[in-house]
Amino acid sequence: MKKLVFLLLFSQVNTYGQKNTTVFIETESFENKGGWVIDQQFMDVMGSSFLMAHGMGIPVKDASTKVTFPKKGKYRVYVRTLNWSSQWSQAEAAGQFQLAIDGIPLPKIYGKDHAEWAWTDGGEIAISNKEITLSLKDLTGFNGRCDAIIFTNDPDFKPIEDVKELSQFRNDYFGFDDNPRDAGEFDFVIIGGGMAGTCAAISAARNGVKVALIQNRPLLGGNNSSEVRVHLGGRINLEPYPALGNLVNEIGPDEGGNAQPKNYYEDDKKLNAVLNEPNISLFLNHHANKVETENGTIKKVFATNIETGEKVIFKAPLFADCTGDGTIGLLAGAEFMTGREAKSVYNEPTAPEVGDNLTMGASVQWFSEKKDEPVTFPDIKWGMEWDEAKSEEITKGDWEWETGMGLDMTLDFEQIRDYGMLAVYSNWSYLKNKSVNKEKFKNESIRWVAYIAGKRESARLKGDYVLIEQDLTERRVYPDGTAPTSWTIDLHYPDPENSKLFPGAAFKSIAIHTKIYPYPIPFRCLYSKNINNLMMAGRDISVSHVALGTVRLMRTGGMMGEVLGMAASVCTKENTNPRGLYQKHFDQLEALMIKGVGNPNIPNTQDYNRGGTLMETQDR
Repeated sequence: MKKLVFLLLFSQVNTYGQKNTTVFIETESFENKGGWVIDQQFMDVMGSSFLMAHGMGIPVKDASTKVTFPKKGKYRVYVRTLNWSSQWSQAEAAGQFQLAIDGIPLPKIYGKDHAEWAWTDGGEIAISNKEITLSLKDLTGFNGRCDAIIFTNDPDFKPIEDVKELSQFRNDYFGFDDNPRDAGEFDFVIIGGGMAGTCAAISAARNGVKVALIQNRPLLGGNNSSEVRVHLGGRINLEPYPALGNLVNEIGPDEGGNAQPKNYYEDDKKLNAVLNEPNISLFLNHHANKVETENGTIKKVFATNIETGEKVIFKAPLFADCTGDGTIGLLAGAEFMTGREAKSVYNEPTAPEVGDNLTMGASVQWFSEKKDEPVTFPDIKWGMEWDEAKSEEITKGDWEWETGMGLDMTLDFEQIRDYGMLAVYSNWSYLKNKSVNKEKFKNESIRWVAYIAGKRESARLKGDYVLIEQDLTERRVYPDGTAPTSWTIDLHYPDPENSKLFPGAAFKSIAIHTKIYPYPIPFRCLYSKNINNLMMAGRDISVSHVALGTVRLMRTGGMMGEVLGMAASVCTKENTNPRGLYQKHFDQLEALMIKGVGNPNIPNTQDYNRGGTLMETQDR
């Protein structure tokens, strides 16, 4: 279903016997996106996906679409946008843009007026043709963003600011809730198309399970996609189930490295692996944001197409939350954990005496490339205050360009991502225009800055067991061990030096490592304690904050996904839930883990980022 970008909302007769009309346009459904990108990361907070001009300092090509009006005449125009840089600077707005009608820009400049998402009144304009071409014209290249546009000739019309009411307004306007599409019947529905979810889908499909895989971006791979560009980490093919990891090896990139050119991440390899499985129905660009439960069991999951707004219903006896954020578990009412537990909770040596909301942050990575000729970059006025002491004379920002620790990784995530970009742009502008060593950077051109931030931690869903630090360091192995975690306990904290320069607002991190031996994650950590038919894989499994430091690596998450796919086949065959599998049928899952699901004949070329500080064998 294609969302119409124009519809008659009101056809009310005014006191002069004339009809008032209002036209509502969602920018993410523009026919031609130009150089603008769809950003859906914050739609559960601000209400919608939107278009953003991510030009890294160079204005992007116009986005445009056709709009039909019921009649010519004068209309007032409203645009929903925000001034994202105003949280840190009042000098000027970073992301400015205009509307254009049939190629002619309207005088109002948007992206300057509001620190929060809100409607900006653009004044009254004349519509001289019933069909027009409406365009978004980027003026800065610095992440101007536009959610929606309204044209109205109703003098009494006021756009809705409340997010919940506005969401209902959208649904009523486009009729999305009237007739949501049924995606069909499945054995297993997986939400989240990172390495964990992708491996879970393939593993289940190869074991005869009918799968729906829902991913809210156009690419698979999550943090390992070319949108985020984090390389795979951890080890595969370890005891007690050395066949686990063959699938990770099969679909993972051959080359390693963070913040590298796009081709390093081999997006097509992951996509083609899924498309080649006849038992998988893939739903890209679908954001799951509603769950129906009954007696602690998920009955339906609803997803919204981030481009068209269409609602789709998914039904199955079994679900997996591979979102990283624990989104489906939280919506279903699953027990969960956030932040750092106090030492008294699990008696973990690394835990703080008093629990807090500190989480590991999200990285906005970037890199530049050297050109044959000098390259300019704007001397921005809206950036952070910078000087020689603060400047980072580098041409790549890796994992340590990490921010958001102590903030809410859901409610505050747009601010977190934006602050990460602000730091990148502020530093680069200083290096190019003011640094005493600017000559070193005159030919450097910023090539890529992530706008999909790479998260490490948000909510963790509680299972029948919570993995803790002592399990790992003392190697307490349980009979239901599954995928091995092999990285150190790798916990991130605000960088002390960066914190001195930017008190309370560090944008860089340090990592503190604790060595472990390879450890098989208990199956009881991979399903929900109180939602009967929900499993999870990735960074939202049942672990303490400290234990998350090792299991969050993507090769480890991919192997968890392999296990989930196998578990789904056992649950389907035995008509049971994950707890029932653990209690009565674990031997069947064990047999599948011994056999493996990936191609064992593919050479392991992923000899990168395996974890150099890992103890390989336990001393006796």
